[in-house]
Amino acid sequence: MSEHTMRAVTVREFGGPEVLTAERVARPEPLPTEVLVRVHAAGINPVDWKTRAGQGMAGLQTLPLILGWDVSGVVEEVGFGVTTLAPGDEVYAMPWFPRPAGAYAEYVTAPSRHFARKPASIGHVEAAALPLAALTAWQALVDTAGVRPGQRVLVHAAAGGVGHLAVQFAKHLGAEVVATAREPRHAWLKELGADRTIDYTQQRFEDVTGGIDVVIDLIGDQDDNATRSVSVTRPGGLVIAVPGGVSERLATVAGQAGVRTSPFLVEPDSPALTAIAGLVDSGGVRVEVERSFALEEAAEAHRLGETNRTRGKLVLTVTD
Repeated sequence: MSEHTMRAVTVREFGGPEVLTAERVARPEPLPTEVLVRVHAAGINPVDWKTRAGQGMAGLQTLPLILGWDVSGVVEEVGFGVTTLAPGDEVYAMPWFPRPAGAYAEYVTAPSRHFARKPASIGHVEAAALPLAALTAWQALVDTAGVRPGQRVLVHAAAGGVGHLAVQFAKHLGAEVVATAREPRHAWLKELGADRTIDYTQQRFEDVTGGIDVVIDLIGDQDDNATRSVSVTRPGGLVIAVPGGVSERLATVAGQAGVRTSPFLVEPDSPALTAIAGLVDSGGVRVEVERSFALEEAAEAHRLGETNRTRGKLVLTVTD
């Protein structure tokens, strides 16, 4: 095949998983300060299938679209001015977010400083599962909440991609961690550092916990989860509303209770990725990949992801 084209999965109209089509498209070329990365694996996140369906970040995209923001691969070429990376470097990143990054493809280009060196102790599949989920958890806990030793952190949807990393980061920061998830995930979450687990299908969390300093809400308005979280949060504590931001109702209820709220959207962050890689390589953090799929199986991967029953992450393998 021509060196000027590449395999990719494209979306030409918003809709169900069936709109994901494998085809050959033009290969991108790096501009000055950018790198061309040969993608070995691409992580899959809820924002991917929401965008594919015309929700999420769809309003910021132009069709046809190559989905995906999580990348792990090898630098193939560097543009003028790049001094921090060289061809052959193994890297991982969440480039461009929320603008399109085109990770479901054999190659991506992005500013070199969106990338960090891949954790040396894991392969590309595991590394591709990290960037968006890990940066969401890290930026929420470290930058937004400033979690300190001895605080109590409640992580909702703790068995998911962001959640299982948030549990580990909160524990690394010295917090006491309360995690909500279905009972079959409890033993695993305790291995990751959860001090207490709550099966939200059997108990309402507000009936069995309290005195929380920071809530990482990864569920949102479903079952009024974010608003209910206010009742378990200390006055002056913080509820970080990740999926949909702070609703008018949440702001009102939190204000009446003296609880702070914050919306959240993850950003590219090479220094944080470097710190996260260090934790992975030291054995302090591990990433869970439930299943990997070939690039051409992206539709099947989306169908599984949309069940919201996966443990950790799903990943597309692009290049052997």
